[in-house]
Amino acid sequence: MTSVSTMTSRQRVLDAFAGRSVDRVPIAHIGFSSRAAALILGRETYVGGGIQLWREAAAWCQSPAAHQEFVERSLADAAALSRATGQDLLRWEYWRLPEMPTAQLDEHTFLFGQREAHWRIHRLTPDNETFPVIAQGGPPTQPRQAADDLQREVEELEEKSAGQAFAPEQLSNTVKQIRRTYPELALRCSAGFLCIPYDDPLWLEAALVRPDLVQRYLHAHLRIELRRIAALVAGGAKLIFGGGDMASNIGPMYSPQVFHDLVLPCLQQLAQACHAGDAYFLFASDGNLWPVADDLLGVSGVDGYYEIDRRAGMDLHQLRQRFPHLTLVGGNISSQTVAQGTVAQVIAETRDCLETARDCGRILVGMSNYAVPETPAANLHAMLETIAKYR
Repeated sequence: MTSVSTMTSRQRVLDAFAGRSVDRVPIAHIGFSSRAAALILGRETYVGGGIQLWREAAAWCQSPAAHQEFVERSLADAAALSRATGQDLLRWEYWRLPEMPTAQLDEHTFLFGQREAHWRIHRLTPDNETFPVIAQGGPPTQPRQAADDLQREVEELEEKSAGQAFAPEQLSNTVKQIRRTYPELALRCSAGFLCIPYDDPLWLEAALVRPDLVQRYLHAHLRIELRRIAALVAGGAKLIFGGGDMASNIGPMYSPQVFHDLVLPCLQQLAQACHAGDAYFLFASDGNLWPVADDLLGVSGVDGYYEIDRRAGMDLHQLRQRFPHLTLVGGNISSQTVAQGTVAQVIAETRDCLETARDCGRILVGMSNYAVPETPAANLHAMLETIAKYR
């Protein structure tokens, strides 16, 4: 590698995925909170998580024109941030609302749903940029007590999966337009998200005593995600970012056998759909994935792995040695180090990742997860300056 750029960012990323030589280390950060992004751009930036949901809710309550302005500004800010941070990858879409709000109750608070039916109220917490549910209600329902009680939820999802959750032609045209507007950048396109809901004990119970229900649940999601992949690749998408959180620092939330029997067949179909469209499929999850690594990162056919959790033992050298075909993205600068470490620690970890990428290839260096709102400006700038100097 040389220090002089001779490739476009898009070419650099696609060559890295193909296992070819690149002119310098490709860079791709998983994401930025709005506050962290503002430290970089010097202004309010329309990226992030819960705060973007709040912004979109507010825009919807103003007018369709205001919502269109929100969409356009979000894309422009994401691109400006990608360029300002020296990234080769454009994350063109951060968090989006799955539905329109019913009413705005005050500056930070919105009602979703109908008061006489099922409803919930969300309120922005500005300090940590979250948009949690603070109240909800609706007609009384029979409480779930056992895995069998998940039947109704599965049937509702199956009904939804038989319909059209989004407009495929509109999604394809959006990707085409972004490719025309930012031809030099590789695009991160989101689809192929699939997991067993590990934060609900009944779903974990069902994986053991009602695997048929869990299988139906996953296949319903699979049908939706396959249609989304088809729309994206029709628009020319090459990088499909999917996945599903399934692990903590000590390992997966369900057994390797459950993963093998229920999740793996779905992942194989997602990867095959991407390959049929001449695209790459990537999987994301925090945590220690080594107990399922052979299935997840090998047998499944996935091409890339992102949100690589350094503090959970997911080491770039070990991953490259065990899975030479795999492209590693957002690896392996810990967001926790950038948020809580010293400037010296940030510089050391960043340099280590860059050196590993140069030695091993097929690695896009960057933060493994979000730059959270409380991330110090000095640490952000230390990371970015180190990347610019040593990539």
